[in-house]
Amino acid sequence: MKILFVCVGNTCRSQMAEAIAKGMGHEAVSAGTHPGEEIAPNAIKVLSEIGLSVENQFPKSTDDIETHGFDKIISMGCGVNCPNLRISQDWNLEDPHGREIGFYRETRDKILNYLSDL
Repeated sequence: MKILFVCVGNTCRSQMAEAIAKGMGHEAVSAGTHPGEEIAPNAIKVLSEIGLSVENQFPKSTDDIETHGFDKIISMGCGVNCPNLRISQDWNLEDPHGREIGFYRETRDKILNYLSDL
């Protein structure tokens, strides 16, 4: 399945979702409406704990990627306003940015569960 994950900063949730989806054999891309500078270190850490990497991933804008041809476009639940995107699902995940590592782990595990249900 080809999946686009969308959020505001593209530094935490959507990056984790992209890496996890790729690890499950999906074709995945993530982007943000207002991307940050770098992937959150705690996101990188909790992914490495389950053997996943964000190598070659970086925050990018929804304006800079081709948004057509995806089987699903999933919002992470950050209230992104993307009138040009057909959002398939909104996962309503709370942003872990600035939170403790345990919250990143909880977010990672929720993403794993959501992806397993696709």
